[in-house]
Amino acid sequence: MSGKFNSVLTKANLSDAYTHLTDVLSSDPFIKMEGLNGDIPFHICPFEPSLQSEINVLVKQVKNYLRDAQVKVLEVNLYDLVIDISKKEGDWEWLLDNETTMSKDELKEELQGIIDTKTILIPAIVQKMAESVFDILMITGVGEVFPYIRSSSLLENLQIKAKDKPMLLFFPGKYKHSLEKGSSLILFGTLEDDKYYRAFNILDRAS
Repeated sequence: MSGKFNSVLTKANLSDAYTHLTDVLSSDPFIKMEGLNGDIPFHICPFEPSLQSEINVLVKQVKNYLRDAQVKVLEVNLYDLVIDISKKEGDWEWLLDNETTMSKDELKEELQGIIDTKTILIPAIVQKMAESVFDILMITGVGEVFPYIRSSSLLENLQIKAKDKPMLLFFPGKYKHSLEKGSSLILFGTLEDDKYYRAFNILDRAS
C-alpha cells in the first residue's frame, strides 16, 4: 500500500485516498487497536499542503462513510478549538484589536501564552473526549495553528491522555522515517517540526 501512496497524499494519488482511509478506519483491527505491539494508537495522514481544500472535503466524506458504517468519529479542529478557547478566556476581541500592531514574533508569543499546549490545549481536547462517545479521534486544522502549536508537542502531551482510542491526525507535510535520525514531522514539506516517532503512517497500513 505504501507503494501506491509513497507515504504521502499527492494530487496524483488523492483519488485512492477515500477508499484506503474508509477501508482502514472502518476495520475491526484498526478500531480495536490490534497489531500495535504495545505502542500507542496514533496515526498520521501526511498530505501535500497545496491539497488542503481537497483534504477538507475528503475528511467530510470519510466521516460521512464512517457514520453510515456505525463508526463514531470525534473530530477536533485545532483552529476552531483555539478560537473557542480564546473567546472563552476573553482574549479573542483583544487579539483582533491588536493583531495588526504586533510583529509576527510578538503575536506568536501572545498566542503561545494564551494557548499553552500542555496546560490549556490538551485539557480542552480531553474535555471534548470526555463529553463524547466515539471510536476514532480525528485531529484537523494543524496547518492553521502553526507556529504557535507544534504537532510534535501536541502528540507528546496527548499520548498520555488519549491512548484508549485510535487517533488520526491530518498533517500538511511529510512524516519522515530515518534509522539514523528517528522520525520527523516536516510541516509544509520544509519545516522540521521536531522529532516524533511513536505514530504510524496511515497510508502505509494495509487495508
